[in-house]
Amino acid sequence: MEQRFGYDFGNHGGLQALLAMEQYLGNCSLEAGLIHLVKMRASQINGCAYCLDMHSKDARAAGETEQRLYMLEGWRETPFYSERERAALAWTEAVTRVADTHVPDAVYEQARAQFAEHELVDLNFVIVAINAWNRLMISSRTPGGSYQPKQAE
Repeated sequence: MEQRFGYDFGNHGGLQALLAMEQYLGNCSLEAGLIHLVKMRASQINGCAYCLDMHSKDARAAGETEQRLYMLEGWRETPFYSERERAALAWTEAVTRVADTHVPDAVYEQARAQFAEHELVDLNFVIVAINAWNRLMISSRTPGGSYQPKQAE
């Protein structure tokens, strides 16, 4: 598969806006480990190789276990995730598949039981951001495999 677009996105205003959102999300009300799981799950659903590579490496670098990453696609059938994580993963799936799900009230109630309203808004923005990144990386055919996580300081 050949990468599309020779365009340098580095200076594009749209990319700068997404990077600004990522900067906000890096300091938002949600724990970093939860954000990694959400980004991984949405990227699994969307089939984004670049983002799967990136976020699995970032999650590992942040201390996530191999077992939880391997089992993420089957999170409903495993005991490895907290109720808060389960609610976030259900919300992620519903929002990512919005055309099919229209984000059911039952999934909202499950999420609201685990997240304060401002946390749920932040969770929504994490999902919005990763879905935007997935669409950019997939449409540009950006290959996975070369990403290196930042070293912990």
